[in-house]
Amino acid sequence: MNRLKLKDLEVSYEGRTVLQVEQAIFERGRIYGIVGPSGAGKSTLLRVMNLLEKPTRGSMQLFGTDVELPSLTYRKGVPIQRKMAFVAQRPSMFQATVFDNVALGLRYRNLDKSTVQKRVEHALGLVELSPLARQRAQTLSGGEAQRIALARALACEPELLLLDEPTASLDPYNISIFERVIQQVNHQQHMTILMITHNLPQAKRLADACLFLHKGRLVELADTHTFFHHPASAELQDFVSGRMIC
Repeated sequence: MNRLKLKDLEVSYEGRTVLQVEQAIFERGRIYGIVGPSGAGKSTLLRVMNLLEKPTRGSMQLFGTDVELPSLTYRKGVPIQRKMAFVAQRPSMFQATVFDNVALGLRYRNLDKSTVQKRVEHALGLVELSPLARQRAQTLSGGEAQRIALARALACEPELLLLDEPTASLDPYNISIFERVIQQVNHQQHMTILMITHNLPQAKRLADACLFLHKGRLVELADTHTFFHHPASAELQDFVSGRMIC
């Protein structure tokens, strides 16, 4: 199947519902921007999809694999999780070289040394940081560390790349590299990408389609042109116009 589908998804904490998605369908090989005010449930959505958090109820169909999310065990979840990669807003670097940081996920997969070498070199080349392979990761700038986090994700060759505001704290130079890499892997590898961003011009530049979350609900999902120029809901109309929404 060439799509990712969420159905009847609900996340509740102590009886309070923080995320509710009746249905959302994402086509393989497209870039999706996820926008909405702070606290709308955007990060929760990605964490549930990446199997980092269990919902109260709901299912996911990941390119032909059906997943009942609340009852999924760790053992059955690992092979599904390895079809994805996740990049957070703040990168985590381990006490090791840049090369070893990028290679970490590949070694967990018990890939042979030659394959690890080739994938890491390719990923570092994509993010334009090949000369830093033997440098200690703790010495990197914030922008370099975030590009290394992206390289670590891409080295695993995921079918689905989940990005949680990855460029929020980056300068324009690092943002331009990050965006170029995202577009490149999407075009060349047909990789499906879901990206949370508060930068609406960035969503317009990168995304084939966008979804708008508000108060834990999926309010709207549409192609990017329709999303920004012909929003169907009053909430999205206000949001893209820069007006306060309640």
